[in-house]
This record gives sequence, C-alpha cells and structure tokens, in this order.
Amino acid sequence: MDISEYRESVAANRRKHGFGAVDEGTDEFDRLWAIRETDDTLGDVAVLATLVEGEAVGPETLAETAASFRDVLADRVDPRPGRADGGEAPTPIGYVTFAVPDPDAPLLDAMSGFTVAKRRTNVFPLVYDAEAERLHRHEVPRLKGRGIYRRQADDAERLFEV
Repeated sequence: MDISEYRESVAANRRKHGFGAVDEGTDEFDRLWAIRETDDTLGDVAVLATLVEGEAVGPETLAETAASFRDVLADRVDPRPGRADGGEAPTPIGYVTFAVPDPDAPLLDAMSGFTVAKRRTNVFPLVYDAEAERLHRHEVPRLKGRGIYRRQADDAERLFEV
C-alpha cells in the first residue's frame, strides 16, 4: 500500500473512532489526534497519536522521535497524580506510528526495545510495513502490565490497522 493511502486510511479510522484532530501541531509532529476515554481496566485515559512517514527511518530515529513524542504527550496531558479539583489525572498514552516501505530487523528490534513507561507516561512506537501491509505493535505480556499493553493492542487495531 502506498504510504499516502495508508495516511488517508488512518485519518478515516481516527474519525470513525472519535479521535479528534489537535488544532495546534508541533514542529516535529504536524498531525496529532487525541481522545479522552474511560477504560475498564485503566480508568481515565488521555490518548495522543501521530503518524510519521519516512523512507529511511532507522533505530536511532525511532528512539529519538518516540522520546520527543513523550515530551509532547507530557506537555498536553498533566501526568502528575491528583489535580486541583481533587480528581485523578488521566493515564497518558501515546502512539507514534512510523510508516515505512520495508522495515528491517534493527528497526523492529528498536520498536520492541523502547521503554514504554517513563515519567508517568506510556509511549508506544509502532511500525507499519507499507510493502507487506502489516502493523508491528508491542506484544501483550503474560504477567505484569497487561492492561496498558492490551489497551495498546486495541488502539493500534482501531487506528493503525487497515
């Protein structure tokens, strides 16, 4: 699938599932989508997602871009526990999906090895293989942390699988 076709499909998915476009993008991420929901397992969640297109994305680029996206997520969702109104802050979850023509093993290893939970945020880099039309996401662990990874699998399917 052509990457521009994939981008259009993701845009249709985000509208279908209630993810709104964030009006003010950033220098690095011009397309941002967000939703706030209540998850049966995680409680209130604030989700921010973006799509990055690139021919030559390597492991370092993936790690640096995902880390930058974590900063954007932290700025947009107050991850500190408790709020002035006495409510709980939502769990911040971010997805940065890299659409590439034919990802190599080091890129997929970098995706899997990225530290998801850091600074009270959860950022999942995902890789879409445009040639094979396949989304690579993080596996759901058997034990600890299943809820956030299960959420990731569901969101990845809703937004980024076409």
